[in-house]
Amino acid sequence: MLSVQKIKKQLQQQGDFLALTREYEHSLPAFSFEIKVKTTGELINASVLETGLICFEPQSLATHKDIVLSSAVHGNETAPIEICARFIQQIILGEFELAERVLFIFGNPPAINIGERFVEENLNRLFSGGHSQDQGQGAGLINQERQRALLLENTVRDFFNQGDKIALNRARFHYDLHTAIRGSKNDKFAVYPFRHGKPWVKEQLQFMLACGINTILLSGSPTTTFSYFSAQQFNAHAFTVELGKVRPFGENNMADFSEITASLSQLLKAEPLVLKPYHNEDFNLFQINQVINRNHEHFVLHFADDVENFTSFPVGTVIATDGDTDYTIQAEGEAIIFPNAKVAIGQRALLTVVPTTID
Repeated sequence: MLSVQKIKKQLQQQGDFLALTREYEHSLPAFSFEIKVKTTGELINASVLETGLICFEPQSLATHKDIVLSSAVHGNETAPIEICARFIQQIILGEFELAERVLFIFGNPPAINIGERFVEENLNRLFSGGHSQDQGQGAGLINQERQRALLLENTVRDFFNQGDKIALNRARFHYDLHTAIRGSKNDKFAVYPFRHGKPWVKEQLQFMLACGINTILLSGSPTTTFSYFSAQQFNAHAFTVELGKVRPFGENNMADFSEITASLSQLLKAEPLVLKPYHNEDFNLFQINQVINRNHEHFVLHFADDVENFTSFPVGTVIATDGDTDYTIQAEGEAIIFPNAKVAIGQRALLTVVPTTID
């Protein structure tokens, strides 16, 4: 029989929430406990909500931000998982002076355990109601990714709503941390979800720059990604953040992530953020030019598997064939991103982007 007290004691002693998530990959009883920060004596409430879901709330500090840090939406993207696991461990062991509310999410624990992007279906195509839509595998399909997407939506909603009970008009943030399937000419980059006519927030771009990320893809339409869900539903400052290439656990050079780790640490501690003034020339900004879906069994990408994200081709180059339809490069400087010929029929197989600036 599952002993909640034993699990709680183990977590309090070791702080290893990732290990607990992986051991109980499908479900974990909810429980809470109190943390005392060693340096300040401040108290933090910790709440395990489900497997892979843990929330921390300072008791006596006046918080101003509600922050969601998610990883493992794709189970084989290990660097973000390791970054978040370390933050969680430091907080639980009382070694981190947390000053804001934060929800940590390990998105897809079963996929972590098998070292794959997903078990049955791409979780990052299932938000904003995507879990109940036809994603190329049939309307009304029920699988663990779809059930998990609904749970994550509800968890984020509850987290932000609880913040509103503390004070209205709190700042909301959601950084969904990933690594890419293939290498990139720009090793780290971020996707800024569609803003529905609202201006891009330059301060958020400056924060990305402080995280060591100067390549930003400005999304031009609604999607079913996790970061878009938080941005659109809750007006959160949100990004999908790509931190290099997929590698197995233990093979990430964590020094490569020192800038984002330091900047997120400052955000969580409510320390002043010293941001460089905004200049377009500091960034590689892109906007989407083509969205290429796989609509037929016969779908081919006309470049090698090791071609990097943000690789450009001459105008007129055929980059993909879907059934009898060829897709070509249409503009100077147009580059490919997120190519994956193995997606389910009906899903996005490739984006192309072109350089842009913002006012």
